[in-house]
Amino acid sequence: MKEQKEIISVLDELIETLKDGQHGYKQAAEHVSDPKLKSLFRDYSDQRSRFVTALQSEARKFGDDKPEDDSSAAGALHRGWIDLKSVFTGGDEHAILAECERGEDSAVEEFQKAVNDDLPPALQEVVSRQYAEIKAAHDRIRDLRDASKTG
Repeated sequence: MKEQKEIISVLDELIETLKDGQHGYKQAAEHVSDPKLKSLFRDYSDQRSRFVTALQSEARKFGDDKPEDDSSAAGALHRGWIDLKSVFTGGDEHAILAECERGEDSAVEEFQKAVNDDLPPALQEVVSRQYAEIKAAHDRIRDLRDASKTG
């Protein structure tokens, strides 16, 4: 079993990843014209916000009195949610979906690492549940991106 400090570190990393996604999806929603995509991106942004709240609460249980509450610019670059302004200015839905998928790739990776990371059972359950939903979001975005090429 991991030590408390290691657990908090894993949680902080996941929270940053979620914050990046929350911000990325919020930006994406503002820059697409398709109302269905707008709504989907908003939903995913809200989902990430809920996940952040859940993980912050878990972090507090492990003695972290000030859990991570923002994304880091360098971290966001590292995790694939690059500065999307250049993509967004064109409003090209395929490009926006492709960028969202890249961001999701790294979120899936981070969560996959955490799921295999010998966390305490209750926390493992929370992280696994979020991982499943993030994986589903990733696949949905990928499918939409693929469909947008042909459309």
